[in-house]
Amino acid sequence: MSTIRSFLSLAHAGWVLAREGVVSEFPSDGLPPPAKFAHRIASIIARRQATDREQSERLSIALNKLGPSWIKLGQFLATRPDVVGSATARDLSLLHDSIEPFGLAEAKKRIEQSINRPLDEIYSEISKPIAAASVAQVHKATLKDTGETVAVKVIRPGVRARFRKDMQTFYAAARFVDKTLEEAKRLKPVSVVDMLDQSAKIEMDLRLEAAAFSEMGENTKEDEGFRVPEVNWEFTGRDCITMSWVEGIKLSNVEALRKANHDLEALSVTLIQSFLRHTLRDGFFHADMHPGNLFVDAKGDIVAVDLGICGRLGKDERRFLAEILYGFIKRDYLRVAQVHFDAGYVPPHHDVTSFAQAIRAIGEPIHGQSADTISMAKLLTLLFEVTEIFDMQTRPELLLLQKTMVVVEGVARTLDPKFNMWKSAEPVVGAWIAKNLGPAGIMEDAKEGVDAALRLAHQMPKLAKRTELLSEHMQGMIANGMKLDPETTEAIGKAEAKNNRWGHVALWVITGLLAWQIFS
Repeated sequence: MSTIRSFLSLAHAGWVLAREGVVSEFPSDGLPPPAKFAHRIASIIARRQATDREQSERLSIALNKLGPSWIKLGQFLATRPDVVGSATARDLSLLHDSIEPFGLAEAKKRIEQSINRPLDEIYSEISKPIAAASVAQVHKATLKDTGETVAVKVIRPGVRARFRKDMQTFYAAARFVDKTLEEAKRLKPVSVVDMLDQSAKIEMDLRLEAAAFSEMGENTKEDEGFRVPEVNWEFTGRDCITMSWVEGIKLSNVEALRKANHDLEALSVTLIQSFLRHTLRDGFFHADMHPGNLFVDAKGDIVAVDLGICGRLGKDERRFLAEILYGFIKRDYLRVAQVHFDAGYVPPHHDVTSFAQAIRAIGEPIHGQSADTISMAKLLTLLFEVTEIFDMQTRPELLLLQKTMVVVEGVARTLDPKFNMWKSAEPVVGAWIAKNLGPAGIMEDAKEGVDAALRLAHQMPKLAKRTELLSEHMQGMIANGMKLDPETTEAIGKAEAKNNRWGHVALWVITGLLAWQIFS
């Protein structure tokens, strides 16, 4: 029953995407016959006014019609240009929620249930929603005890149940694509849905977002020009966050910032340096830094809100990023290439000097331009395209970084069209290189190596015992062979036959349902 329900839901989604002219925009080359037939139908049924719109607008309208889970899918896929392509990822990165807010009475009910306190004991007043998105909405309130003005973010009713239901459809679609399109296998569509599932579960527990605010607040407390709201943990739960109110001008309102006499050039530098500092120094960055999530307060500080999506980089990834950026700044392409090999991102059977030649093909044209036209985000995009030739595996954390850098750099250039990305980045990148790759960094690496060796020494008795047990099992298999019992063999056969059967049935069911919706 759940399989049929998923296919019906998938067919409905296909209908909406087709009507809004999204499906007809994608190429049909390489599709199996039923899918090609469905593609032709989609071209016929696309609404005339839909085909006159830009692709990004078509996607936005279709995903908003399908609901919160599909919006979240679109926003997630914007971070995966390796899956949907660079052009589609750019379109999806422009996707913003246009969801109607839910009522104040329901919001009050959810707050009370989440923190297990009567609302009139907490707030002296609470406003109607002032902002609404696919997962949650925000209210302005006043704390009863202190009179402090706060922002209260409340989870949308039913969003978790709706998402669980839609996830079944996403998994059905991923398995369908995996079985029917040979070239899609390398993109691991089921793994992509797994990542979306995990990401959304984290975003829908507002305690985790509160923890992200707390962590970033600690990391940036000494930083000039950047801060995040403070969380009130007493009035925060799974379904709501209470945090300090941000009074300021959105970074998207450039004219208002100019009228308030804010230094736009200084703001653009602060924005990019803050992002790079969070990425390199802390290994923890805000991964949804569109201008609607960034405010400028009366002091001129940038205040970031909505930390539902965050990115993390380990020390190796941070070193990788810093060395690449610094190598391009200094035009040391062999160094950039060697970093890829040292990090294990490019397989060792390739030649490092040939890879350096490919890197030079990216760097030299950029250095031929004026500094204010060079895009670091474009450089990373070209870099990842070149590395595909050298079998570099997809690195999701680097793709999220690339997507965020595209957005942050775009915001900086709206503030200052002549923004010099390299000049702004060099102090942060250079300082990180000096600290972490100089003598102090070598000492820190040595200390970590000693710590790791001590931990390994503590584990040696357990490892020796496990090795002994493994050796005994291996000897047993060598002597007696590895055997599967009849029940296991039969189950494997049935599962394989069932999977093949459903793969073919799925193609025709979806095509039939689309045709039925057209002619009914």
